[in-house]
Amino acid sequence: MKEVFYKGMTYGWETKRGEYRKDYAADSMKKLADTGSEWIALSFWTWQDTVFSTDIHFDYGYTPTDRDIEHAVRNAKEQGLKVCLKPVVNSRDGIWRARIGFPEDGDAYWAAWFESYTNFLKHYAELAEELGCEMFCIGCEMVATEYREAEWREVIREVKSLYTGPIVYNANHGKEEGIQWLDAVDLIGTSAYYPVASVPGDSYENMLTAWEKQKPRLKALAERFNKPLVFIEIGCRSALGCATMPWDFTHKDLPHSESEQANFYRSALETFWNEPWFAGFFWWDWSTKLYALEEASSNNGFDIYGKEAEQVLKEYYKLPVTK
Repeated sequence: MKEVFYKGMTYGWETKRGEYRKDYAADSMKKLADTGSEWIALSFWTWQDTVFSTDIHFDYGYTPTDRDIEHAVRNAKEQGLKVCLKPVVNSRDGIWRARIGFPEDGDAYWAAWFESYTNFLKHYAELAEELGCEMFCIGCEMVATEYREAEWREVIREVKSLYTGPIVYNANHGKEEGIQWLDAVDLIGTSAYYPVASVPGDSYENMLTAWEKQKPRLKALAERFNKPLVFIEIGCRSALGCATMPWDFTHKDLPHSESEQANFYRSALETFWNEPWFAGFFWWDWSTKLYALEEASSNNGFDIYGKEAEQVLKEYYKLPVTK
């Protein structure tokens, strides 16, 4: 089923306007390529004011500009990396984007929001085509909108009128099976933040067992739509207990634990590496501005630079993939 296997990493989340063009961003991109990664998801966001707003607007003071994006894509290609352009909408009120939506009978609101969202995506689809980006992501964890099948099919039609490469949608873990229009995309993507640890500091073996339990459901989803499935987001912070809640970015006081992060990486890589329906990983995430190498032993974030998980990833990303 899979034609390409994505040895990927997300690059540059939380990057502000102008930062892609800094020297430290180029240095970070080179270090990312040194992991053996072959792809990046270049992911950035703009805003709508609340989860009930119908207007998505460019924030000139925050969101990377088209020139910034062009610079980042050029840097990636100079490092031999392929690019999935991944524009995201966030809500400025701080509520998770999965809650963006309106009542079922609010057709006028839905129509206005989808018009704004389609225009937002078309701008970046055209840019992705012009810059030669090898993949385009049409949405990230937009859970409350996903039941609007007709609107999403129209979004995809509009995007495909401008962008000729493969497109992916980023579902959220545990919610993938409710999306009826995945036949219209080229790859099924999911944020694979499955809580595969039962307790802080859980073992690699227990995480491996937990991943195996997810495999039949994900395999069935890929086979249902006859589309390869990719973990378009997956990751875990290097902090004790984070494999029980891999999505977590708020508990800054947790003790440092490179081994828990490394076990999460190794167990996921081992479980899915050679599955014929599985198309690869885009790990979350690699910062535009990295910490100093000597600070890796105290950094509790998602980054793996200088940590045990980086060595795990290098080990796997050197391996061939069985088709």
